[in-house]
Amino acid sequence: MAKKNSFDVSTGVDLQEVDNAVNQAHKEIATRYDFKGTDCTVDFDRSGSAIKLEADDEYRLTAVLQIVREKLSRRGVPVKNLDQGGVEIGSLGRARQTVGLKQGIDQETAKKMVKAVKDHGFKKVQVQIQADELRVTSPSKDELQQVMAFMKGEDWGVELQFGNYR
Repeated sequence: MAKKNSFDVSTGVDLQEVDNAVNQAHKEIATRYDFKGTDCTVDFDRSGSAIKLEADDEYRLTAVLQIVREKLSRRGVPVKNLDQGGVEIGSLGRARQTVGLKQGIDQETAKKMVKAVKDHGFKKVQVQIQADELRVTSPSKDELQQVMAFMKGEDWGVELQFGNYR
């Protein structure tokens, strides 16, 4: 029987790095001159994998979001995995926004990825959806590397991570 080679495709963010980035954003907001005398908050909900932003108005909310995105990118957190919710305007003009963190590949995106790999015409390549990740198997390592290059070249809306290459 031929030996099968495989790799896993997944996505996610390191929650500890997100926590560190949110703490850095707190410090910057507290010390920046343009936020002096304002009530802007950034809260990280670890269990819900979301960052909750609140500011005095929509303009400051945009500035807070920019600070958070900058801190996340500097900490190595893929900003492609951020799912920005809509801006809610509350009483007295206060603005709120929830930014979700994508952990794992959703079923719809996984199905698109499987279909794209099959339509591309790779021979003897099998793709299986396993919960929130994909497993790609083939007897040929060269073919697996071609699949990996193909998947990196496409835009799936999330930052892909490749692991367990064997």
